Amino acid sequence: MKKVVEVLPDQSALIQRSLELILEKLQMALAERGEFSIALSGGSTPKPLYEAIAAQDIPWDKVQVFWGDERYVPPDHPESNEGMARKAWLDRVPIPATNIHPMPTDETNPMVAAEKYEQQLQQIFQLKPGEIPSLDVVLLGMGDDGHTASLFPHTEALDVRDRLITIGNKDGQPRITFTVPLINQARCVMFVVAGASKQAALAQIFAPVGDDTTYPSRLIQPNNELWWLLDRAAGQGIV
Repeated sequence: MKKVVEVLPDQSALIQRSLELILEKLQMALAERGEFSIALSGGSTPKPLYEAIAAQDIPWDKVQVFWGDERYVPPDHPESNEGMARKAWLDRVPIPATNIHPMPTDETNPMVAAEKYEQQLQQIFQLKPGEIPSLDVVLLGMGDDGHTASLFPHTEALDVRDRLITIGNKDGQPRITFTVPLINQARCVMFVVAGASKQAALAQIFAPVGDDTTYPSRLIQPNNELWWLLDRAAGQGIV
């Protein structure tokens, strides 16, 4: 695994560096495979990044967009990760609708929705049973508690190794999420983290020895590249 940690001066520099890295990976993927796949994160930090991506001149028909996790709400709900990404980015560019792959949230049983999304991935990437696709970029944030995607401390989702998609649990509220093996199979996993409130969790995650179930971001140890992009407030005293 190639691991890179960069501390940027402020949030603006953090977004600019994140944009540069995504564009670099996009160009590489297009040159090698003719297509680029990215899984998006939610939360407030990536919104300006999505707005910046929307302003780029990109061959949108060659970009496939997925989500690493989703709250179990309709797309027009204010907390929907899909809704935020559409407003900030996807609705602003001529990307084919068939290239956008949101997580379904309209099933009575969230597990059925998770299974449907897993089947979508199997079809899109033409997977054989047991195979795990390699997305070009999996974009991740991190909560103050050290969670990432919807992999929350001391929840069952952390232990799922035989699925691509599972159910996360946030205070009794279901979410759909990538599993640890799916994230770790990506060609590039990219954490984008801002704010002083993240320092305590980051100290635990970067420690040589620690508790993976209490700080789930420790479980993200991809086979290929791992990037931690932090603003100065988050990274102060950590690296």
